[in-house]
Amino acid sequence: MAGLYFEEFHEGQHFRHELRRTVSEADNTMFSLMSMNPQPLHIDAQFAEGTEWGERLFNSMFTFAILVGLSVQDTTLGTTAGNLGFSEVTFPAPVFHGDTLRAETTVLSLRESRSRPTQGLVEFEHRCFKQDDTLVARCKRTALMLKRPDGA
Repeated sequence: MAGLYFEEFHEGQHFRHELRRTVSEADNTMFSLMSMNPQPLHIDAQFAEGTEWGERLFNSMFTFAILVGLSVQDTTLGTTAGNLGFSEVTFPAPVFHGDTLRAETTVLSLRESRSRPTQGLVEFEHRCFKQDDTLVARCKRTALMLKRPDGA
């Protein structure tokens, strides 16, 4: 798997993830309706035209999901036991249909698990930017990471 084991991370480690994702109107509508979010800023073009944005906003919860998803290939693919929590989730700028998103990750801290000797906790900061390098999302994430299997 492409993910890293607990021992392969270090504080300050930085990843500029290569995968990118251009978001579409179909993505926005589908996610908003699937997640039972009827917010007209996401699904009603006429309503959104009358707002300060002048157009529909891309659903921030989907932006958040894409941000974390873009990080998986380089960090946790196949080597995580699970997410323990997210904090300090912010969306400092809007995302619109047609924007292309990319992500960067920094390892903030690591510690051995007290209750699971084969695992450790890694705190990540994930940041999402659109094509003009505007920061559009940021969060901290704590993941329970597997240690290298014996003999690996």
